[in-house]
Amino acid sequence: MAADNTSSVTEFILAGLTDKPGLQLPLFFLFLGFYVVSVMGNLGLITLIGLNSHLHTPMYLFLFNLSFIDFSYSSAIIPKMLMSFVSKKNIISYTGCMTQFFFFCFFVTSESFILSAMAYDRYVAICKPLLYTVTMSPQVCLFLLLGVYGMGACGALAHTGNTLFLTFCADNLVNHYMCDFLPLFELSCHSSYMNLLVLFIGAGIIIGVPIVTIFLSYGFILSSIFHISSTEGRSKAFSTCSSHILAVSLFFGSGTFAYLKPPSIIPLDQEKVCSLFYTILVPMLNPLIYSLRNKDVKFAMKKTLGRITYEYGGSDTAVSIQPSQRRMAADNISSVTEFILAGLTDKPGLQLPLFFLFLGFYVVTVLGNLGLITLIGLNSHLHIPMYLFLFNLSFIDFSYSSAIIPKMLMSFVSKKNIISYTGCITQFFFFCFFVVSESFILSAMAYDRYVAICKPLLYMVTMSPQVCLFLLLGVYGMAAAGTLIHTGNILFLTFCADNLVNHYMCDILPLLELSCNSSYVNLLVLFIATGITIGVSIVTIFLSYGFILSSIFHISSTEGRSKAFSTCSSHILAVSLFFGSGTFAYLKPPSIIPLDQGKVCTLFYTIVVPMLNPLIYSLRNKDVKFAMKKTLGRITCS
Repeated sequence: MAADNTSSVTEFILAGLTDKPGLQLPLFFLFLGFYVVSVMGNLGLITLIGLNSHLHTPMYLFLFNLSFIDFSYSSAIIPKMLMSFVSKKNIISYTGCMTQFFFFCFFVTSESFILSAMAYDRYVAICKPLLYTVTMSPQVCLFLLLGVYGMGACGALAHTGNTLFLTFCADNLVNHYMCDFLPLFELSCHSSYMNLLVLFIGAGIIIGVPIVTIFLSYGFILSSIFHISSTEGRSKAFSTCSSHILAVSLFFGSGTFAYLKPPSIIPLDQEKVCSLFYTILVPMLNPLIYSLRNKDVKFAMKKTLGRITYEYGGSDTAVSIQPSQRRMAADNISSVTEFILAGLTDKPGLQLPLFFLFLGFYVVTVLGNLGLITLIGLNSHLHIPMYLFLFNLSFIDFSYSSAIIPKMLMSFVSKKNIISYTGCITQFFFFCFFVVSESFILSAMAYDRYVAICKPLLYMVTMSPQVCLFLLLGVYGMAAAGTLIHTGNILFLTFCADNLVNHYMCDILPLLELSCNSSYVNLLVLFIATGITIGVSIVTIFLSYGFILSSIFHISSTEGRSKAFSTCSSHILAVSLFFGSGTFAYLKPPSIIPLDQGKVCTLFYTIVVPMLNPLIYSLRNKDVKFAMKKTLGRITCS
């Protein structure tokens, strides 16, 4: 706009995270899930600390305030951010923008100092245990909290005042999902070197002072720990600090990168994606870190849930998945007609947040894969072998996620997620079929890339429709063979009266655990069949990329090499994600990771991979991007 148009800006338009229409709805559900987890986690921790008197200690007083801060500053950002995904223009008034920025600064600065107060608390607890109650008296804790919020107010006033001195012209499009200093600085009309200097100094103090305090505290803590003679004592001292160290690393690592680097290192478009980490993920992860890694919090949770169960439901409403309770008498061998899927977790407080989170993942998966299928079908320039395989990859991802997630979602909203014996075997059959299909479709795609790069002149002849059809028949034929082996392996198992499957789906390892008869042979069949499925595919992929690399190194021009590499990058990423997680899940000895933790590991290849594949192939592929623009343009015109 004209530089001399220095009209007073009364409102801003928040550009949001992305302007791609196809991503708006999936991102809305994804971040809504994050927000629900964040709110439930932090408010749950606040409630838990408030209800349990044994948690009324300085350590948990600071944790109470940390949860309050996390809840507050995520609530200052995410609701307005969600509006950008469902509205054409996400307008915020000048006053509203400054208000959002003030509260964001206040709570982020407060979090910085509350983490340093928590480090000091750990220093006193470990280095001066006999003087802990005296040193960390209620008066001292109150003084520390006043200091935390006082510094939060000072930091917020300094940064907000710095922003108020900026002059804005007619351009009011903020290239961010929230009102932050750097995108507002970009809109400023006059030279704002001084404003940027104030930002760096202010952020340096806010980050620097707490980090120095934390480092000094942990320096003394380490010194004290090394003087502890017993291994158990050292381990206990380390365990009391582990959650705090993880929270500090996440918060200060991302915050330092965002604010104390020169703005030229990362463009603002990419920086707003980076800022998601400390604005959205950290407030969501903190309550999980402190609840999953803290024995006192776990005990308080069980105690509170037990109290609720006793008062409102009696003993029969409480379901506890303890091996000693769930194992029926070994001699009671009856024909099992149904199974109960235990789900991902038995913690009532996590059921609703996880429901919305995985519902969000499923919506992204369905929209992404069906969108890619539709895009390839509608655009004739994508009717080539490469996109024929991508079409089938999307169909496979959609299918096997649909075989798992809907039933998994039921476990979060129902008391008992019952599945019939036939339904369980059917789910396992389709899951195996599509997972094995994905393994071989990825190797077919690697062969396609080999022909395209190593034999470009013969590509259309080598990858003729007949050859592509033959490869697809091979993919689904191998899948059918692998599925029959694995399903047959399950059908030979004998199940006793115990029918509680310790998983969110019918998978072979938890079903083997329920088997009455010796399952050594079944486990051996699993390893051999899975080894062949993964081995053959990986060997094919490695051979293909071996020849591809050899050909690329013979290309003289840098541009030619770059183009060749770019055509493979999406496929390499998809292969790494799928085979890395699948190999870890099935080709490791079961004793390495307990089944309870193993089912969490399987989330990656069963849910995350099908969700990420369409994003990888659409965001990193020029042909798909062009087809998307062309299709959207056609829809707009019609």
